Amino acid sequence: MSYIGRLYDPVLATDLYELTMAASYFREGKKGIATFSLHIRDYPPNRAYFVAAGLASFLEILGDFRFSGDAIDYLRSLGKFDEDFLSYLKSFRFTGSVRALPEGTIFFAQEPLVEITAPIIEGQILETIVMNTFHVETLIASKAARCVAAAGGRGLVDFSLRRTHGIDAGVKTARSSYLVGFLGTSNVLAGRLYGIPVFGTMAHSYITSFDREIDAFMAYARSFPENTVLLLDTYDTLKAAEKAVEVARYLENRGYRLRGVRLDSGDLVELSRRVKDIFVKNGMDYVSIMASGSLDEFALEELIKSGAHIDAVGIGTKLGVSADAPYLDLAYKLVEYEGKPILKLSPGKRTWVGRKQVYRYFDGRGQMSHDVLTLMEDKREGMPLLRDVVINGQILHNPTLDEARANFAEQFSSLPEEYRSIRPDVKYRVEIGEPLLRLEERVAREKLRDQLRG
Repeated sequence: MSYIGRLYDPVLATDLYELTMAASYFREGKKGIATFSLHIRDYPPNRAYFVAAGLASFLEILGDFRFSGDAIDYLRSLGKFDEDFLSYLKSFRFTGSVRALPEGTIFFAQEPLVEITAPIIEGQILETIVMNTFHVETLIASKAARCVAAAGGRGLVDFSLRRTHGIDAGVKTARSSYLVGFLGTSNVLAGRLYGIPVFGTMAHSYITSFDREIDAFMAYARSFPENTVLLLDTYDTLKAAEKAVEVARYLENRGYRLRGVRLDSGDLVELSRRVKDIFVKNGMDYVSIMASGSLDEFALEELIKSGAHIDAVGIGTKLGVSADAPYLDLAYKLVEYEGKPILKLSPGKRTWVGRKQVYRYFDGRGQMSHDVLTLMEDKREGMPLLRDVVINGQILHNPTLDEARANFAEQFSSLPEEYRSIRPDVKYRVEIGEPLLRLEERVAREKLRDQLRG
């Protein structure tokens, strides 16, 4: 098997202790039905919401989650597992159920992103892959949504691949950003895998390979007359803009139009204004101005407030690594076993017991007003957010990327402006249903009493 094949064997993309716990469960005959709940404990700085993403990737993995002969041989070589357990793994199939937020759903701290109900070994073995898959895509989708909000309708393109933490992270960044409204990506692999529009023209190295900047511009225009976007800041941005006017005239004479120019450094506010003036003066107001270079929602907000004349933006490194908030405090916890609610009382890491549902309520204008987190059996009139996606091991429906993108657009339109802010000073109201609160308090009292008894 190739290195890539070994790297992406999902059954081995796990922490060892998931398998050692599973082996102990197996030896002890512990086969009861358990529910594990995935949620984010709290918000990173400057965050007021999250965007659910990663479900499609998880279901793709789950549908073919099998321990191959090579995987079994490797586990045997560790000398930690007996043959009975390895034989169990050979026939491993997920037989449980999954309830999840549809991709593109806006959700909040403490609300379950996913709940998995299955024999405890199955739920335990899935922990690491569940957390890894949902974490990276939800992290990036939430960051990208903030960029969309800051852009104020300007087109955004993902430029992150070269500095993401690996190829898979780059692909998932392209998908997650497109899900929340980016126009597309520079990532050709993501374009192929997900049908995302791909964008890209030239780098500084292309221009410096020619003796003259104008020669580079003309050569590119001859090769791609229908999609010419010129990079202006290799030498002198304003002089390059004058040369771009020459290219635009050349294209006009042949029935084409210069599509745009890109600014990648310098004072983007001043340069964008002056470049725009050059094109307007020459009757070429149609030429779009794109900005790139270490941009994110914070830089975008400042550029727009300062009056930059920018039509589109390439967002790269700071998106792909979610630079200002590079991780989410994501937790996957056992909340029910054999019908009994399970509670963890660790300081700062307490969990909500039992199988749950989240109901969403709206005001008279159709804007989100509040959510209620409660027990699954506590039926309410609000809109339930968690949906059945797997029942008895069978995947019901894996929505397409276009469906997820449409879901986000609808959800985002109903999120009040104060929560979309780049620096929000309010938190969305998530109430705890009375049945859940009573159960939580009762289980907590019982656990504390049991511990005092020794």
